Amino acid sequence: MTGTGSTTAGAGREEDEGEREDGTAAVEERPEPSAVLGRLPTEAGLRRQLAAAARSRGRTASVAAEIDEIEAELAAIEIDPVDLTAARRRVAETTGETERLKERVAALRGDARARRAVDAEADETLDDLEAAAAELSAAQTEAIAAEQALERARAEAARNRDERQRRLRLRDRHRNRRRAASRELAEAVYPAFRRALAVVPGGDPSAAGAEPSEYDGDPVAASLAAVRVAAFDGVVELRGDAARRVAASERGARSLLRTAEVRVGADPDN
Repeated sequence: MTGTGSTTAGAGREEDEGEREDGTAAVEERPEPSAVLGRLPTEAGLRRQLAAAARSRGRTASVAAEIDEIEAELAAIEIDPVDLTAARRRVAETTGETERLKERVAALRGDARARRAVDAEADETLDDLEAAAAELSAAQTEAIAAEQALERARAEAARNRDERQRRLRLRDRHRNRRRAASRELAEAVYPAFRRALAVVPGGDPSAAGAEPSEYDGDPVAASLAAVRVAAFDGVVELRGDAARRVAASERGARSLLRTAEVRVGADPDN
């Protein structure tokens, strides 16, 4: 439910984008006006309510195109996980195998020389040496491939770090532009909101101040005035104080709120 604190403190706040489990950016979609104002009281701050009312009237912020571009850039960023640990482990394994086979080849060469020196049979040793040399060559090829794979993984990890930094910068820009858009839209309909406060129950135009952040009046009256300013055909559901105030008004709910349909919740005290 909207309270005095939530209305004033929330006037300049927009929800931050989250992040998916896979690390890609999760950009919050701009809610439909009916999602913000379709049920009163609302948790949304006054500025967000007024921005939703402005959008329902077809208004677009001057930074809307920039916001779309930022969102497109964020959506295009793809960061695939890189397993540097596995790549390093593979390098260590192939390097270890290469060193083991080098020692075996050296030992077999020494054995073959010793046998030749005393005119002993060396054919079996030479066969073992040939096989070990072939294994060593294959192992060295694998070691080179593992090193190259590690270098590629490191380069990809570095690229990922750069992309994460770019994503953070874009997300900061996105938040800032969203806030700017919300301020601009809210301020655009603020004169109409001030006039609406003179009509809705509990409203006081003198509490409006010059801009949304200066509003110091009743939060429920502010929400009712925001709905009156808005222009959408959806149902407005009233509960608690909002329902009681509209019910006690001399004017009909639809006339008061200028909406096609007003529905009172099953339990108006909640």
